[in-house]
Parts: sequence; C-alpha cells; structure tokens
Amino acid sequence: MKSIYPYWSAPKNIRAFTSTRIGGVSKAPYDSLNLGSRTADNLTDVCQNRQRIIEAEHIPSEPYWLNQTHSNKVLDISSIPLQAPSGIISQNEAQADASYTSQAKQVSVVLTADCMPVLFCSIKGDEVAAAHAGWRGLCNGILEETVKKFSCPVNEILAWLGPAISQQKFEVGEEVKQAFEQVDAKASAAFKLINANQQKYLANLYLIAKQRLQAMGILKIFGGDYCTYIEQDKFFSYRRDQTTGRMATMIWFE
Repeated sequence: MKSIYPYWSAPKNIRAFTSTRIGGVSKAPYDSLNLGSRTADNLTDVCQNRQRIIEAEHIPSEPYWLNQTHSNKVLDISSIPLQAPSGIISQNEAQADASYTSQAKQVSVVLTADCMPVLFCSIKGDEVAAAHAGWRGLCNGILEETVKKFSCPVNEILAWLGPAISQQKFEVGEEVKQAFEQVDAKASAAFKLINANQQKYLANLYLIAKQRLQAMGILKIFGGDYCTYIEQDKFFSYRRDQTTGRMATMIWFE
C-alpha cells in the first residue's frame, strides 16, 4: 500500500493523505485499492479495501463518506458522533461534495478519479475540510462554500490540491471555458486552444483552483503536481478508463 501525503506547512496535529490504487483486493478494472462503493465493484472487496486503509493509516474514526453529485453542497460534520472505524459500507450516505469539521478525530473524506480533491486546514490545527472539485463543482463554487464553513480568518487557512487530471490530458469544449469565464474572466488563462474548428481546449483545473483560492484571500496553497490520467500505475482515472475505481483523500486532526 502506498499513499500520497501533502507536502505543506500544516500544523503537526493534522493528518492527511490520498490513497493510490496500490495494495487492495479488487479485481480489474478496479484493481486494486478501490475505495468507491458506487462503482460496479464487488462491495465485499471495497469493504476490505476500506478496512486495509483504516489500519494502514491509523484512521481514528469511521470516515464520513459522502454520496458525491458534483454539487457545491458542504456538510458541517462537527457535531456528528464519532464511530469506530470499520469500513462497513452504508447505503445512506449524505449527498454533498465536501465536509468540514472542528471536531478532533472526525475524518473528512472525498473520493476521486480525475476530479480534484482539495484539503483545507486552519493554521491552529483546529478546523479541517475536504472538497471534491470536479470542473462542475469548481465552477459552481464548491471551494468557496467550503471556506465559508471556517471560523478562522481566511488568511489563516491552508489548502492542498491533491492528485487530479492535468491540463495535458483534460480536453473540454467551448462551453466549459465560457462557464468559468462567466464567473471570473481570469480563468481564460487556464485554457489552451488545441482545435479551433471544433473549439476544443485543454483545461488546467489546478490553475483555476489556485485562482479561486487566491481570490478569497488564501495564499498558502500547495500541491497540484500529479496527473491521474498519465500516472496509471498510481491512480484511477475515469477519463482514461471509464470503468474504474476511486481514490480517497482524507483529513482529520488529533
């Protein structure tokens, strides 16, 4: 098993990582550490994979798994009672694309396979959040809605951009470019024209996320240096494989 750990200046009590596809029991095309229960993978295998990651990463409570819908909905899970980590799959996951907590040992988690996982923490180490930022959620303000949950000043928030599809492999149409430009004209810098006749572009989600975070006053931004599509040995990629597993990105504080 091999996880990716944020290289950032977070307080020492912050725990965070992104899983890779390595070290699980799922069979192809979900091989092998698929943590997503809403794929067509065998749920017994997914449960075993979750149990493996819980043990390997010393996760203190059952992660608060979400039913992600590419929305901008954020849940505050601070007051939800902690549950012992089990990996057991629930059919009643709340619909949201980010979660925030100010409760110690409460684990925020998002699942991805090309979309960008974004982690947040306060410099005091007493607030954390995880957001699922696909292009729709990013465009519609999932990062802004997540930051609104924090009690600390915005300039005391750190952000880490986890493994996502890079600009080199993320081809989109004119409608995606226009959607982002309607929110912020500076987003045009994140699009590279590759086919004028078909109006196709390569989109840089990492740059757009940085623009959005900086516009809110968050300047301590880290990460953005992986490509889930290209690094097939490490990551699942929906755009590359269509039928595939999911990585989990988690954060909590001790």
